[in-house]
Amino acid sequence: MAEIVNLNRLKKARAKAEAAAQAAANRAKHGRDKAQKANDRAAEARRAQLLDGAKRETPQE
Repeated sequence: MAEIVNLNRLKKARAKAEAAAQAAANRAKHGRDKAQKANDRAAEARRAQLLDGAKRETPQE
């Protein structure tokens, strides 16, 4: 004899598992800790300062 399965519970469990998998993928894709963000901001500031320092002055006419 076959096992009785509640289809609503099965559907909800499947949706919950898919949502958990999607959340894990998003954490891996977008998740960065505070130190990594600070490092990126510092690198951007260094790059901007280097770029601004390399600009040539245009003569005022």
